[in-house]
Amino acid sequence: MASTSGLTRRRGGGGATTDNNEEGSRVSSPAPKRPESRSGPETSYEAGENGHRIAFDPRDISENAERAKQPKLTLMEEVLLIGLKDKQGYLSFWNDNISYALRGCIVIELAFRGRISMQRDSSRRRFPLSDRLIEVIDDSLTGEVLLDEALKMMKSSEKMSVSSWIDLMSGETWNLMKIGYQLKQVRERLAKGLVDKGILRTEKRNFLLFDMATHPVADGGAKDEIRRRVRNMLTNRTVVLPPSQFLPEEMEFRYLRTIAMVCAAYAANVLENALTTLGHEARERAFAQVDEMLVQYSQWPFGRHAGGQAAIGANLGQVVAEEVNAAKDKELQLEVRNSIAKHPTVANRSRRWWRLACLSSQDWIR
Repeated sequence: MASTSGLTRRRGGGGATTDNNEEGSRVSSPAPKRPESRSGPETSYEAGENGHRIAFDPRDISENAERAKQPKLTLMEEVLLIGLKDKQGYLSFWNDNISYALRGCIVIELAFRGRISMQRDSSRRRFPLSDRLIEVIDDSLTGEVLLDEALKMMKSSEKMSVSSWIDLMSGETWNLMKIGYQLKQVRERLAKGLVDKGILRTEKRNFLLFDMATHPVADGGAKDEIRRRVRNMLTNRTVVLPPSQFLPEEMEFRYLRTIAMVCAAYAANVLENALTTLGHEARERAFAQVDEMLVQYSQWPFGRHAGGQAAIGANLGQVVAEEVNAAKDKELQLEVRNSIAKHPTVANRSRRWWRLACLSSQDWIR
């Protein structure tokens, strides 16, 4: 006997209809959705070795395929590794530019991964790149905590320019309503992420009156690979980047990503740590090459001239053009990268600081 205290489900392929005999007491279940109306299969099956079917989520397969094309280290982690003292495990206390540079790297990394882009608005193209608005085009998580946190903020807030986002994430704002956009303890969180990846380790170090957690290098292979890439980019006439676990061969924009890393390390005033094995004149030529990179690759479209300073990186113009032509649909993401280089605090202040430091060192040597 059917209960009259509530409705009872009845399996069926029809629509939601009531039974004539028990009016209002039974309701048939709604018709199942057709497979073609779904955005994608929620569960798929594959045959196992013993004949049993194994269920899996196709979305996991696609996420793993995407992560396989991404580098093991983000731009922020590479810049942090360059500036980190190998044995001491901490950054220079006098470096006040790295905070802005790391926030800029977060925005660049999101652009490289196809999560954000410049707003497609022809009326705003007359504005400088750093003043144009950016928008989230893909809110899927990246697996990196800082990137996902910044992505969620950009998704939930109004559209703002690259300069505004870097200022807000750095805490440089007088608007108390937007102070919550500040990303705190970025260096420490990046270092802990590198500990999880096996690149660094955690130690406690005493600094006179207090103890502080430091992160010395545990696996020197990652930092050595970054140093080789930097020297390769800034000293060789023909730049060839061999594939590695830190720079997979199937990854998009391999050369552009390396150029962004070198320029970000320069803006963070840590690039000299990767050039310690070079002589004085070779280092001067390397820094002149970075200056030229900042000029040529901060404009869209790119206008790098072949040759450059002492013909260093003579093939960069060609390989970068090939990378751009292979992904013409990502022009708006590349414009985001260019606008970071034109940010006044990330680029100009660091270049003034380096020239001042060079002049001071020359006077001291004399």
